[in-house]
Amino acid sequence: MWKRFRLTLEMIKFEHSIFALPFALTGALLAIRQTHMHASAAWARIGWIVVAMVGARSAAMAFNRLIDQEFDARNPRTRMRHLPAGVLSRPFTWVFVVISALVFVLAAGQLNTLCFRLAPAALGIVFFYSFTKRFTSFSHLVLGFALGIAPAAAWIAISGALDPRILWLTAAVTFWTAGFDIIYACQDFEFDSVEGLFSLPRRFGVAGALRIARLFHMLMIACLLALVYSLALGALSLAGVAAVTALLIYEHSLVKATDLSRVDAAFFTLNGYVSMLFFVFWAADVLWKS
Repeated sequence: MWKRFRLTLEMIKFEHSIFALPFALTGALLAIRQTHMHASAAWARIGWIVVAMVGARSAAMAFNRLIDQEFDARNPRTRMRHLPAGVLSRPFTWVFVVISALVFVLAAGQLNTLCFRLAPAALGIVFFYSFTKRFTSFSHLVLGFALGIAPAAAWIAISGALDPRILWLTAAVTFWTAGFDIIYACQDFEFDSVEGLFSLPRRFGVAGALRIARLFHMLMIACLLALVYSLALGALSLAGVAAVTALLIYEHSLVKATDLSRVDAAFFTLNGYVSMLFFVFWAADVLWKS
């Protein structure tokens, strides 16, 4: 059982929870700053936010592997993933999805009533993404929104209500995720074309898709600047935006339409740095003014 659990964590790339979690924590810190919540209460809420994030992402990733198993088995890049390779069974993976979803709902219930009521909708959004490549080229934006709701959800978890200003961060995460997912999807241009799957690389070609990815990342930066202005944040937040901008420029320099050999570095390594550096600078700004 422990071995299968460990293999499941490998399958869902559990370590990549780092992509969205820092943005969720940033949303929580911004809400704490606005509500002046006491530190003891804030730490308890943050703990449940982390549990909820991990539960939702784990359920969504395992569900995605189940839904895409047939495609993964036919794709040379993914045929050795755990399900198509027979390392894990479908029944065990379904049990993992259900348990992870229940953990998420439990954590949402520990936060507040509104979080609990919205939990099914959140699960619906993250599960819905798995079907989108079958009918829309804009599946990348759906994935982005699935991650982008995290900071807004964290704000609700702290304050009990939604402040429209935090939606700038939702939009920023949406465009950021969509941009790097487009870069990653360029690897499957030929496979998607053969299988009839939808993606922006298939629709606009690899060169065109990379231009759209750059546009989305520019929109991310614009949304972050709008959030800085709307919440009257300080110089450290602006420094964080500058650091993110520099990393994204470097990320795009690694990938060209004629050379996708460094996609993994652009996708996995640099985007982990983007989320962590963003959180460090913005958390420092919030805590400095507290």
